[in-house]
Amino acid sequence: MDREEGPEASPGGAADLGEPPVSDPKDPEEPPMQKPPGSPLVLPHTLQELLSKDIVQVQLIPEKKGLFLKHVEYEVSSKRFRCSVYRRYNDFVVFHEMLLQKFPYRMVPGLPPKRMLGADREFIETRRRALKRFINLVARHPPFSEDVLLKFFLSFSGSDVQNKLRELVQGVGDEFMTCKFAMQAKEYLPTDIQIQFAASRELIRNIYNSFYKLRDRTERIASRAVDNASDLLLFGKELSALGSDTTPLPSWAALNHSAWGNLKQALKGLSVEFAMLADKAVQQGKQEENDVVEKLNLFLDLLQSYKDLCERHEKGVLHKHQRALHKYSMMKKQMMSATVQNKEPESVEQLESRIVEQENAILTMEQRNYFSLYCLHQETQLIHIYLPLTSHILGAFVNSQIQGHKEMSKVWNELKPKLSCLFAGSSDVLMLPLSAQEDNFLPS
Repeated sequence: MDREEGPEASPGGAADLGEPPVSDPKDPEEPPMQKPPGSPLVLPHTLQELLSKDIVQVQLIPEKKGLFLKHVEYEVSSKRFRCSVYRRYNDFVVFHEMLLQKFPYRMVPGLPPKRMLGADREFIETRRRALKRFINLVARHPPFSEDVLLKFFLSFSGSDVQNKLRELVQGVGDEFMTCKFAMQAKEYLPTDIQIQFAASRELIRNIYNSFYKLRDRTERIASRAVDNASDLLLFGKELSALGSDTTPLPSWAALNHSAWGNLKQALKGLSVEFAMLADKAVQQGKQEENDVVEKLNLFLDLLQSYKDLCERHEKGVLHKHQRALHKYSMMKKQMMSATVQNKEPESVEQLESRIVEQENAILTMEQRNYFSLYCLHQETQLIHIYLPLTSHILGAFVNSQIQGHKEMSKVWNELKPKLSCLFAGSSDVLMLPLSAQEDNFLPS
């Protein structure tokens, strides 16, 4: 049972990754896939079609339950099924487990880590965003989107969700048992499938590493915008504090001059402008976090699920197939040894029976191995269908920079003429510098 403590995270502020992103740069047209027409191996989808399959929102419910330990609950709303349901983290965990059990040869996105105690606002919000990315990737995955598991998770509003999810999978078998193409998977695969698999795996690894670095840099940029906002706000507060200073002015310092009083009055009013600048900087940081960092995280989650799938293929069905072949080889040696030694017919018959069973097991493992490669081939296509998301991400990044700097520039320009009041009554400074080239008014 997932139990967490801490203040509620604000449900707002997360990028709506469900809606197809729109930016100034036009999306590049995707070249048609050169594959045999009608082949079940081909995924006939575009990025826009995948993004339009569903838009799922995951919002934190403010009320928390529990006598001693607080529980975090989420409202999960599906545009496709036109309903909202309430789910806890452990409901997502069971749903994830059932997806892996039913679709072991597909990309199942990972879940955020579990924390039992001491969950703070930042942790809860980070988890909410990760759960939203997870459920949207699942809702748009071609096989998952048509499966009863997804529909149940997004629409069932009754109790005992976890046991009912398990009942849906119990006795059904995995995708290999239910897919009509499973036994013929080898026929649809290219002859150099192993070479293609190795090359695709290396390419995805390189793309993942680059996008991981891009995400980190973007996070730093967004964080700097928030830090900049804090500095601007403090700068304005210090101006206000200076303008509000009530320390008496000695008569000999004033020299019958009102400059200090006028200056204080002007400084006090400028703090409002710097508060506006700080607000604009915060808005830019949030926009970069929501529109850019979240989309990069979404793509990274997808790429990570592909890497996990490749590992499952190698450590799972491929490894089992190799073990079955090794076991079969050992049985054949025992059979030959028994024949040479003229052992009793019963023991020879038992060996023959075991060899036949092992041959059947090897055949099943071989078919599963080819079906796993069949699924991997499709999942690789899915990654490449998602690749144009890069242009959406870059478009969102450029737009956030343009919009942020435009709004900041407007406030700075409105602030500039107001600085003239700082020199009111002063005969020493006649005008403000108008450009960077005129900053040599300061003495050398």
